[in-house]
Amino acid sequence: MTATSSPRVLDLFAGPGGWSEGLRPFGLRDVGIEIDPVACATRAAAGHLTIRADVAAYPTAPLRGKADGLIGSAPCQPFSNAGRRAGHSDMDLCHQGLDDLARGRDTRAILRTACADPRSVLVVEPLRYALDLRPGWIALEQVPAAAPLFAHIAGVLRSVGYSAWTGVLNAADYGVPQSRRRAFLLASRSVQVAPPEPTHAKDPGPDTLFGPARKPWVTMADALGWGYTRRPAPTVTGGGTRSGGAEPFGNTSRKAMRAAMDNPDHWAWKRPAYTVSGTIGHVGGKQAAASHLNLEPEEGARLQSFRDGYPFQGSKGQRSLQIGNAVPPLLATAVLAPVLQAAPEVAA
Repeated sequence: MTATSSPRVLDLFAGPGGWSEGLRPFGLRDVGIEIDPVACATRAAAGHLTIRADVAAYPTAPLRGKADGLIGSAPCQPFSNAGRRAGHSDMDLCHQGLDDLARGRDTRAILRTACADPRSVLVVEPLRYALDLRPGWIALEQVPAAAPLFAHIAGVLRSVGYSAWTGVLNAADYGVPQSRRRAFLLASRSVQVAPPEPTHAKDPGPDTLFGPARKPWVTMADALGWGYTRRPAPTVTGGGTRSGGAEPFGNTSRKAMRAAMDNPDHWAWKRPAYTVSGTIGHVGGKQAAASHLNLEPEEGARLQSFRDGYPFQGSKGQRSLQIGNAVPPLLATAVLAPVLQAAPEVAA
């Protein structure tokens, strides 16, 4: 299939187009289902086809026989460490929803009313579409806390003839300048699936008789084009709150802050960025203690491996939210290769 062919890939909870961009190197396009109008505007500006609708309410019957591939990234907030994590208390209800769908019973509406966070049960939607549409291949993404649900889905898919793999991948191992860990599910009706082979490593080591060494991780500073004396320190958060985290530079002067960022021993020169969240540069827990930098949305987009100039729409906050919630395109491309049994085209 070429990019000019009729799209046969369905993208659930499509967001601004992380998966869509990941398909581009294979010459493929998707049709996304997305409810957020600003994300839909971004997709339109980027040239990605979209149905503006609620994934949970959209009927599958009109799509039967029309989807060769299925992609899905349900909202992660119920399970994310950055959120209220209400989804953790809803886990049993989500497992029940998966079991019910596997038995041909649709109890989503009942389970939604019982959930502490109604969004939790959205994680079962990809299985509903998969069982109704039986696409040739499937690729799903979520935060690591949802990995047990992916294992459950994989078991159901295997029972109806799919090969399936689940696991947690680090985006930095695939050239993304960010240590973003996410759970993935890959499934295929035609090939034995396996995780993508990492292309990068923290400590690549030397070349061997079996092949060249992996490439080193792409650091945050390299990705953003920082030079030791070319850029002042990004704005540092006030800290001291649950959302703001610790103040890494304390009450030091701006001169001292700049000196710290210009120092080649600063962490940003040595490693990928921490996970980019929906509020660009804000990360929680132990990550905040290391550094807490406010980045511009365009910088967050680069750390997510979006192409420069990607047309994110909306206010600064809306753009940041779309960027932080998206699948990094470079990681999406790596993950799709095993199910597509194809190597992405290398840009000239």
